[in-house]
Amino acid sequence: MPDFSPTRRALLASGGALLAAPSIAPAWAQDFPARPIRLVIPFPAGGPTDVYARFYSERMSRELGQPVVTENRGGAGGAIGSLEVARARPDGHTLLFGTASTHALYNLVTRQPQYDAQRDFQAVAMLGGGPLCWLAHPAQPATLTDFLAAARSAAPPLAYGSPGTGTLMHLATEIVKREGGGVPLNHIPYRGAAPAMNDLVAGTLALAVNTLGAGLPLHQGGRARMLAVASAARAPQAPDVPTAAEALGRPGFTAVLWHAVFAPPGLPAPVLARLSQASNAALADAAFRTSLAAAGIEAASPGTPESAATAIAAEVDRYRPIVEAIRPELDA
Repeated sequence: MPDFSPTRRALLASGGALLAAPSIAPAWAQDFPARPIRLVIPFPAGGPTDVYARFYSERMSRELGQPVVTENRGGAGGAIGSLEVARARPDGHTLLFGTASTHALYNLVTRQPQYDAQRDFQAVAMLGGGPLCWLAHPAQPATLTDFLAAARSAAPPLAYGSPGTGTLMHLATEIVKREGGGVPLNHIPYRGAAPAMNDLVAGTLALAVNTLGAGLPLHQGGRARMLAVASAARAPQAPDVPTAAEALGRPGFTAVLWHAVFAPPGLPAPVLARLSQASNAALADAAFRTSLAAAGIEAASPGTPESAATAIAAEVDRYRPIVEAIRPELDA
């Protein structure tokens, strides 16, 4: 899992806005929240982001004393919903439930981005998320080491499926290929994770990558075999499955589809502080963390807006080299 703790480098995402923001009277900040809060989820309903956002909105409603209402605004890989929040009035009543895709990878993989993920948003809180896992068809070797060894000599090359080109699942698997010595696996991009899982179970694919929460039912039901999970420690739900760091012999290797909350830039300091305080109270709550863990989600430790922005900037730096290495595939 990425290091979501404060570090020496604090990168604040409170710079220039996409549109000039209206001023906010100080009294508004003191009375915040004055009405229900709209939490925009920039992806369709039903995915791992949607699951976490609904847990979070329920807990934040209790903390803030106002309803936190989720709204799915999917499209353009998360850009439509993200842009809507970036252009909203910065009074704390419109927030974005962003992800690694919208705020670490978007500006790396998109040739003509519609927003700057660091400049056009104020980071509020890092929330953690779902570690990735690699699942093989039961006919394939039983360990990641053996699978990669078999893939090196397979003819034709074995194929792996991801939810799409440029997704975290795609990039993390490309890193695994390189960490495994340059394994010649063919990437098959799908329009979402579910079609890839269907083809994996049917035997069309040798390997697929998904979040832990989505992969567990297939693993536990014997329809696929989980070879590794990209968390810092073995998942309690599947203690027999090694971490990717263990399987690859690469200490510290993690890959997490993390989530974070963002506001439009120009958010008043008292409003930001109140949202941060409420998020930290949720993250510190044992019942909240237990509910997330049951869904395969690892909650981050409480932090600050500055530490959230720092962690996100570190993720951008981490994935930049692999994006540059596979740029021809991304531009095809």
